[in-house]
Amino acid sequence: MATAQATARTASGPPGSRSLAALRDRPALGKILLLLVIAAVAVPFAHARWGGGAWPGALTVDLSGPLGEVNDWIIGNRDSHPLFLHFFGHISNAVVLSVRGVYLALLALGWAGVTAVAALVAWRTAGWRLALTAGLSFLVCGLLGMWVPTMQTLALMTVAVLASAVLGLLLGLAGGLSDRTFRVLRPVLDTMQVLPAFAYLLPVVLVFGIGVPGAVLATVVYAAPPMARLTALGLRGADAGVMEAVASLGATGRQRLLSARLPLARKELLLGLNQTIMMALSMAVIASVIGAGGLGDRVYQALSSVDVGAALAAGIPIVLLAVVLDRTTEAAGRKAGTEPAGPAALRGWGLAALIAAAVAGVGRFTGGRIWPEDGVVAIAGPVNTAKDWMVDHLYTGIPVIGGTADWAAHFTSWVLNPLRDGLQGLPWWAALLIVAALAWTIGTWRTALTAVLAMAAIGVLGVWDLSMDTLSQVIAAVAVTLVLGFGIAVGAARSRRLERLLRPVLDVFQTMPQFVYLIPVVALFGVGRAPAAAAAVVYALPAVVRITTQGLRGVDPAAMECARSLGATSGQQLRQVQIPLARPALLLAVNQGVVLVLAVVIIGGLVGSGALGYEVVFGLAQGDLATGLVAGAAIVCLGLMLDRVTQPTARRQRKES
Repeated sequence: MATAQATARTASGPPGSRSLAALRDRPALGKILLLLVIAAVAVPFAHARWGGGAWPGALTVDLSGPLGEVNDWIIGNRDSHPLFLHFFGHISNAVVLSVRGVYLALLALGWAGVTAVAALVAWRTAGWRLALTAGLSFLVCGLLGMWVPTMQTLALMTVAVLASAVLGLLLGLAGGLSDRTFRVLRPVLDTMQVLPAFAYLLPVVLVFGIGVPGAVLATVVYAAPPMARLTALGLRGADAGVMEAVASLGATGRQRLLSARLPLARKELLLGLNQTIMMALSMAVIASVIGAGGLGDRVYQALSSVDVGAALAAGIPIVLLAVVLDRTTEAAGRKAGTEPAGPAALRGWGLAALIAAAVAGVGRFTGGRIWPEDGVVAIAGPVNTAKDWMVDHLYTGIPVIGGTADWAAHFTSWVLNPLRDGLQGLPWWAALLIVAALAWTIGTWRTALTAVLAMAAIGVLGVWDLSMDTLSQVIAAVAVTLVLGFGIAVGAARSRRLERLLRPVLDVFQTMPQFVYLIPVVALFGVGRAPAAAAAVVYALPAVVRITTQGLRGVDPAAMECARSLGATSGQQLRQVQIPLARPALLLAVNQGVVLVLAVVIIGGLVGSGALGYEVVFGLAQGDLATGLVAGAAIVCLGLMLDRVTQPTARRQRKES
């Protein structure tokens, strides 16, 4: 009725009022028209002053000199300055001692004790099925000959997760209890979220050198933000009625925090711990580049020699660790607050501890400190044989369809090269206008301003062409990811059987660290930008499929039933009901796809993707702070811009709903 009245008023008013009413009904059109007016004034001036090609040199700031001086100062004073000797040095020693202590404790438990502890914790948390999964997972790590590297990775992760959880909890407490602190923390956490993991390594290496301390601290910096964000979210979302009741009883601020806010935020805290564990495992593998050791080092060595068998033998334990840790912490989060911590629960944990101690004692008595060598199953040889067969038969020479190398070459020449040339040939002011239009259409003027400033900062840093090259790879990989992801998700949303079949596959792909994806794509596609894009597609696809499937399944059943009762076909229901109503979930899938693709495209610098990824890898390999940090800053700006142009603001979503 209101819409009909508005239409009637628009039709009956004068022409000017009808135009204004039309713009009010279509805010996106009004924004575009206003942006065109601004462009009509600003573009001729900018073109006349700075030209219309790539980013003008007059607007570029050279940071290589100052950053080079900082680099030289750090290297020259790392072994003598009091800051390094008495502060960073103590931190480094504490990290080394902590990791070594945890590693020795794991070895003291023996392979039987560690397996029993993992199975019993999973049993107490989630039941016998996950306990069986956890026990078998650790046994498989031993069977593959990866027991010692697994314990090394587990020791490093334990220290990194504890430090990340403490740091994230403190930051989350500050942000959850203070609006001002939360406003300050939010952009910092946003920046840390879009910065790819590889970019963290260079400054840490400069300060702490190659080895375990740098790897742990890089992991802490990477894994702490989710804990901080979810802690703040849980504290700020505490039930107002409960808090008011506690305050009315005369509780102090500390009592309100300990007795009400933290217990109410328990689920968010455990979810934050879950995300911190998963990100720490991913970063622990990537940190093998700077001497973290463990499973990541085996994967990195396999990547260097394109040894798919060795990579798979090290990659399987990584996936199993990720699955066990993810399922255990997820189950703990679901149980939070539903099961009281009474005497029965304490007796259950006590029984589990006694069983674990007994198993560990028996294992040590029988000499089971590490996995026996005669119990190892070597899979590298058969896997490499299978890989060689696939390369011989699939790499090239297949009639009609060609081989994987041909596909990579065609994708590069038909998609990546034209897209890169088009973006690099686009006038800089046109690129800024496109970014502003996209961000403003789905968000607010603040969103658009942030995106434009982030894009402009890329030019100011002097890496415009390299960033356009990286952007072309991201756009191409995201397009493939969305086509495949949306297609698979539509099928999964319509078929419970397909969804059940896909779930274990998506679980494996979603928990596998980014590094592992590079091995098979290099073997099948060679080196270059196409393999990096292929790895990015595989890495981002599970998140897109999951989010899209949940969004389509979450559509109001009443709306679907109404469409069916009106005779809508299955395709019409999808196009006219499900997709419009699931639009927020679809946009979130696009946003997550973009962020995940960007992360792997940057790591693709290790396999020849070039552009910003290569600059980060080069800066890390050469210890060149200027090159690495400038490329890292450009990656942050690119990620921030892509985030803003693919994710509508909360206010926009409320208006559309």
